[in-house]
Amino acid sequence: MATRRRGTIQDLLSRVKYYWPEPEIARLHEAYEFAAEAHRDTPPRLTGDPFITHPLAVGALLTEIEADPATVIAGLLHDTVEDTQVEVEDIEGHFGETIAALVDGVTKLKRLQFTSRQEEQARNLRKMFLAMARDPRVVIVKFADRLHNMRTLDPLPPEKREATSVETQHIFAPLSHRLGIWRYKWELEDRAFRYLDSARYYEIARLLGAGREERERRINAVRSAVMERLSDVGIRARVQGRAKHIYSIAQKIEKQDIRFEEIADLAAIRVITDSVESCYGALGLVHDLWMPIQGAFTDYIAKPKSNQYQSLHTKVIGPDNQPLEVQIRTWGMHRLAEYGVAAHWRYKEGRTDLRLDEQISILRQVLELDTDLSESHEFLELLEMDLFSDQVFVFTPDGDVIDLPAGAGPIDFAYRIHTEVGHHCVGARVNGHPVPLSYEFQNGDIVEIVTSSSAEPSRDWLDLIRTSKAKAKVRRFLRAKMRDENIAAGRGALRDALDRHPLALRNQVNLGDLRSMTEKFSFSTPDDLLAAVGYGDVEADTVIRDLLAETVQPGSFAEEAQQLLPQGTTASASVSASGDLVSVDGFDGFSCRLSKCCSPLPGDDITGYVTRGRGLTIHRSDCKNLLYRAEREPDRIIPLTWSAKGEEAVFLHDVEIVAVDRVGLLSHITAIISDCGINIVASHTHTTDSGRAHLHLTLEIRRRQDLDRVMARLGQLIDVLSCRRLAPTH
Repeated sequence: MATRRRGTIQDLLSRVKYYWPEPEIARLHEAYEFAAEAHRDTPPRLTGDPFITHPLAVGALLTEIEADPATVIAGLLHDTVEDTQVEVEDIEGHFGETIAALVDGVTKLKRLQFTSRQEEQARNLRKMFLAMARDPRVVIVKFADRLHNMRTLDPLPPEKREATSVETQHIFAPLSHRLGIWRYKWELEDRAFRYLDSARYYEIARLLGAGREERERRINAVRSAVMERLSDVGIRARVQGRAKHIYSIAQKIEKQDIRFEEIADLAAIRVITDSVESCYGALGLVHDLWMPIQGAFTDYIAKPKSNQYQSLHTKVIGPDNQPLEVQIRTWGMHRLAEYGVAAHWRYKEGRTDLRLDEQISILRQVLELDTDLSESHEFLELLEMDLFSDQVFVFTPDGDVIDLPAGAGPIDFAYRIHTEVGHHCVGARVNGHPVPLSYEFQNGDIVEIVTSSSAEPSRDWLDLIRTSKAKAKVRRFLRAKMRDENIAAGRGALRDALDRHPLALRNQVNLGDLRSMTEKFSFSTPDDLLAAVGYGDVEADTVIRDLLAETVQPGSFAEEAQQLLPQGTTASASVSASGDLVSVDGFDGFSCRLSKCCSPLPGDDITGYVTRGRGLTIHRSDCKNLLYRAEREPDRIIPLTWSAKGEEAVFLHDVEIVAVDRVGLLSHITAIISDCGINIVASHTHTTDSGRAHLHLTLEIRRRQDLDRVMARLGQLIDVLSCRRLAPTH
């Protein structure tokens, strides 16, 4: 993803001259002159460019979403108060109260250290949401600022690039989605993904490039067919090809567990019309041209998303019998989809926009959490619940619409009505029929809550709840009711977590002294921390990891590995004999060997291939090499199952982990592996000058599920950059 060319003030002025009045264009030029003079002595950026190129780029990004003049001018001036001698009063004197307030708001956001420890981050995010609730244009400028910084991230040190990308992926991208600014969302996601998983990013980019010519040919044929049919019936519309972005493709591959080649809907078009009536007319024509796929139509015009997004979505079997995704919307819906809240600012004093008010209601809900949470670190988890969730719409018996996160059920609905209704909820009637608390709502359900005066929340509810407000209410209730039990449970959980670490580390830790951890996790007393661990708000492993990092004397990664890991070669081989692993038609005892190409393990479906002069080789049934052989030599293919001895065998399997080096990293990794019931039999470790730790571990594996589980858990560690299996040698 190449960095875009440096723009000039003339480029910026040319963008707005078609839709800004002349006085505002003059003010924009004045703002540039003001910013250029203020930044004259500001050091250049790490890219080597003069500093003024950054405010110019931010202003250009804001014009791309057709932001109002005050927002664009604030974008040009957003660094002056922070990085020069200019004061907010100077901005107000030159450009008025509104622009001064926006610059002041952005300046305060820039002073927040988002990458500080977790509790400080929660407080800083609250301040950010407060600024947004007052005037969302403050954060629109912040989004543009962040996007340009992501475009120019390469000169930063690797750890800074990674921290900024994590923050972008977890906070800024989902928030831009919530505010409907798709134009920023996709690029923030793609650029963060590029730094956090560069191997996957560039592989998907390569695969997209390889098939681009064929996709463009197909899209052009589809566009021509749709435009011709629309013209025949007199519907005025524009038909565009719609690209899928790299991060969304990676998410689809991961969630659906498919290969890139199996993604069937890379081809997509968007139809933009003049009216809602034309949208539905175009939908009928598309369904007349190609057969619609059952269950793949969604009407977001009649039922908008929570961020006010509107469009018709359908999938059809298009040309060449390939799936085709189609979106249909009006120009107004298109602007709102691309620009989000920024599209509301055809700003007039004294007028309010109800759709804007609905769109930023998520901000008010998040701010209300402040009164429900006694521990600030909970805020990050609950914020993520609200930002990442899709919506489901249900009705009260009186016909009022309640929007909830997808997967929500009776408990979430009950707490939305009232706290006491939630506390005493025992079930619900949905569409007139009784349902349990575990029921997940479907769009259009009519819900009536059933309560009992003797009912009260339990810990099990936390697994069912999908709304941040309900989860906060239940946690508060459980804290007050079960404090003593939670303290004891927390103490036990810490002991269990510590026991998963090597003895050499356990002997250095005193669980009786948690004062430093109490302060680190922002609790008043050690008992408060233990209670939080007991009811699950703080992970015991996290406390132990931080305690070890504080207690254990820092050393080199190699020194830590010498203490914690068995040393030896990493040559992989089966612990059991290579024979007697498989059964053919119920008969055991065949001499065989495991293939290196697909590394089969018990739990995999397996098939045998009789090689010339080397006996029977065991492959996974979906192995590409096996399928190739089966086409050419089907008489050499033998169906296999694992024998009783094979099911009980232990296999050595190599994995490679690359992570950001830090004190306590290795103990955290070994604790996860131990918690999965897996033994480490050999290791090789080293660090690089760039601060990366490389671990080559040989693990004892019994079943494919065990290997998948430990790889998934290791991959979830924020410090781990990559975790991959190495083909074993048998």
